[in-house]
Amino acid sequence: MNQALSTPSPSASLLDQLAAELVRFPPFDEMEVAHVRAFVEASRQAYFAPGEALVRPEDGPAGELFFIRRGTVVGKRGLSDVAGGAFEYEAGDLFPISAVLAQRATSTAYLATEDTFVLRLPAARMQSLAQLSPVFGDFLNRRVMRFLELSRAALQSAYASRVLAEQSMETPLERLCRQTPVSCAPDTPLRQALESMHRLRIGSMLVVDEEQHPVGILTRHDVLDRVALAGVSLDVPMSAVMVGPVHTLESDRSAQEAALLMSAKGIRHVPVTRQGRLVGIVSERDLYALQRLSLNQVSERIRQASDTAALQSAARDIREFARHLLGQGVQALQLTQLISHLNDLLTNRLVVLKAQEHRLDPQRFCWIALGSEGRSEQTIATDQDNALILADEVGADERDALLAMAQDINQALDACGYPLCKGDIMAGNPDCCLTLSEWRHRFVQWIEQGAPQDLLNASIYFDFRALAGQAGLAAGLRGFVTERAAANPRFVRQLAVNGLVQAPPLNWRGQIDTTPVDGLDTLDLKLQGTAILVDVARLYALANGIAATSTRERFEGAGAKLGVPGREHQAWVAGFEFLQMLRLRAQLDGTSVGDNPNRIAVGGLNDIDRRILRETLRVVRSLQQRVQLDYQR
Repeated sequence: MNQALSTPSPSASLLDQLAAELVRFPPFDEMEVAHVRAFVEASRQAYFAPGEALVRPEDGPAGELFFIRRGTVVGKRGLSDVAGGAFEYEAGDLFPISAVLAQRATSTAYLATEDTFVLRLPAARMQSLAQLSPVFGDFLNRRVMRFLELSRAALQSAYASRVLAEQSMETPLERLCRQTPVSCAPDTPLRQALESMHRLRIGSMLVVDEEQHPVGILTRHDVLDRVALAGVSLDVPMSAVMVGPVHTLESDRSAQEAALLMSAKGIRHVPVTRQGRLVGIVSERDLYALQRLSLNQVSERIRQASDTAALQSAARDIREFARHLLGQGVQALQLTQLISHLNDLLTNRLVVLKAQEHRLDPQRFCWIALGSEGRSEQTIATDQDNALILADEVGADERDALLAMAQDINQALDACGYPLCKGDIMAGNPDCCLTLSEWRHRFVQWIEQGAPQDLLNASIYFDFRALAGQAGLAAGLRGFVTERAAANPRFVRQLAVNGLVQAPPLNWRGQIDTTPVDGLDTLDLKLQGTAILVDVARLYALANGIAATSTRERFEGAGAKLGVPGREHQAWVAGFEFLQMLRLRAQLDGTSVGDNPNRIAVGGLNDIDRRILRETLRVVRSLQQRVQLDYQR
């Protein structure tokens, strides 16, 4: 029988004691003291014996939020309020959040598994506190995302002593534009513009039209070849020597986007606009003032590399740069995009060098990335997954020459630290070096037959992306594959069934189910985590004709087409990015277990990371249940 331990007027010392307990856990650790106190004052204490129910579906709409002080609670049947199946809550947990917010009955009976002491907050008081405390309200509405933010903050703090970083890659460009931009009109004499640059000690002069829209730029670097070496008169207008069109970004775009643009275009300055009008300029120095390695520096080393040895050195720079960014607090999405971008540049440069060496025309083929690289989701420890699409008119002799080039490239990538694929899914394998028509035939076979090996191939080949050569070959194949897969519901259903084989590592109580390796309790973050999410995202993308290859874009596109609330599909993305971050950290720190770079020791996680890992695995299980409902009814 429930034994509520409420008192009419708790003493001040008891309130202080309870508040001190709460501030050890999120979200109370970031709430104002007065708001934590308000939570305690509005709650009543209660005790539940082992086996006793705290709340059940038959009780009707959930009227209270529970905070566990001591003990554990488990959901015994049906679906829990966040995920499916049984799940255990422990000290510091709040539940059932979704049911209370939606004013509905819980879908599981929550039972105490030992002597359990809780605080019970009435739903009305919870709503009032959520309006009073932004931190509390944000936590209730974005539970998984909030845990992710806390984890990222802890990670950044832990790495702070190991990197020199001034900016976050998420910083909006408008916050980096500290000075009024210097610009001139197209008809301004070159002499006048250069004098202004010298007097103001600036490295570039922007050229704008009457509406203040950037139309060109002249940098100190441009002066050498466009003015000095070209022997141009200093009396000519700026329009005669400026570089245009100029690449710009809107002020609400991020520092990461500016860094990627600089790297992709080989530039050092990006004008910043607001509704097309110039408001500032950001330079490479602004983005990486205190960072020893910058994205543009690594990119330039890759572009200027003349042989495999130089690219080997650049590959080491990529890993070092990734370590800097991890310490800077860059999110998993951005970090994997940056790593993939640099790997793309390295592979592209290597293909160009080898094509020249083998005297082959890059317009006769397209080098494509598969798997994680095809999704732009590469971590540090990644092997090769690539292939070649050949133009249909390529003859036997030219095919042999292209195959030899591909084998040479595969070996060079291995020397740069990208191991050869154990399954031989590489462009140097004749089975992965096919004409466009042959690739179309191959994909039709996989889609129409749907044998076990075909489904395995789908997990690798269907995520292809062009890296070098004739990109039109890959674009044509992408449209063909997307259309054929969406038109074959049997294949899609087989993908769904195949994707349910691996379940997230949660035991019957909903606790993390680990595997002992080297005396440690471990789990494989890729096999038991990210791979499941990648499979589900691919499934929904192919079923709904979504051509995107990245897991994030697939989830966002699928969420909209399936009518899933934004909060739900954002949780899918947040969970995926958290697992990616744990993988990157283990690989960069060398803390992975055994010879598997994706296996971690769960006991080595801090409290926040352990909690969000558990939350993420609940999201994964819930997502798999959605797949079951959609494809196994």
